Amino acid sequence: MKRISKKIILAVMMSCMLMLPIQAFADAQVGDSIVTLGKNLTVAQKEQLLKEMNVPEGTNVIEVTNEEEHQYLGQYVSKALIGTRALSSSKITIGKKGSGIIVKSHNIDWVSDEMFINALATAGVKDAEVYVTAPMAVSGTAALTGVIKAYEITADKKIPEEVKQAANEEMVTTAKLGDQIGTDEASALMTQIKDEISKNPPQNTEDVQSIVDQASKDLNIELTEAQKQSLTNLFDKLKDLNINWNAVGDQLTNAKDKLTEFLSSEEGQGFLDKVKEFFVGIIDWFKSLFQ
Repeated sequence: MKRISKKIILAVMMSCMLMLPIQAFADAQVGDSIVTLGKNLTVAQKEQLLKEMNVPEGTNVIEVTNEEEHQYLGQYVSKALIGTRALSSSKITIGKKGSGIIVKSHNIDWVSDEMFINALATAGVKDAEVYVTAPMAVSGTAALTGVIKAYEITADKKIPEEVKQAANEEMVTTAKLGDQIGTDEASALMTQIKDEISKNPPQNTEDVQSIVDQASKDLNIELTEAQKQSLTNLFDKLKDLNINWNAVGDQLTNAKDKLTEFLSSEEGQGFLDKVKEFFVGIIDWFKSLFQ
């Protein structure tokens, strides 16, 4: 379970100009990319990250400011944690239809790849490969908004402001829950809840609470009342937004793969417990023979 470092630097990748003119990719093709760079990176750091992300010459690059990160994260994390410099960077590449969202990261120490996938799916991002990085270890929360902005440009699609805010809130909520119950557990739980919502959309707060309770039971995750209430409040808010939950479910392919691994490990642990009980039973039986 990862802790938040005092040196966390959060950056929101938004829409300022850096190198080349930005144009809407209405006719974007599979493989087209766009890159976001933090405004406070040094020239050497920019070159380092562009090389790391294998960015071809001529790729559109947009700049991110610290003011923008405060705009999108100020409601969910403290100003001290957001910091004063924008350093996080990313590359988003259009994927094949039906490929879902794929996320890989480097130097991101708080937000997991599956958390990015879940939040991006909530925001309406579809079929994209995302790489998130920074020149040193950062939390990663601020990267979300930049990736969303880059997606808007490549897909020529405007995502409602309230949906962007909800996606940021979701990611921070999941990361905080991960501090309390474990990163894999928190990511698996969010995926399970969303999968159920995509199949059976809740009509009211009671339905949301029921889905949260059932998902935690299915994954054998014990939640406090405060944790349950936090998740219920979040998804109660999400259910009232114009979110295509069927599309969200379709985009969670890679997160579901991680969920399957998580379930498999739990089942494996259950099997080992049964084996242990079996041998304890045999030992007790032998003991009874000599009594």
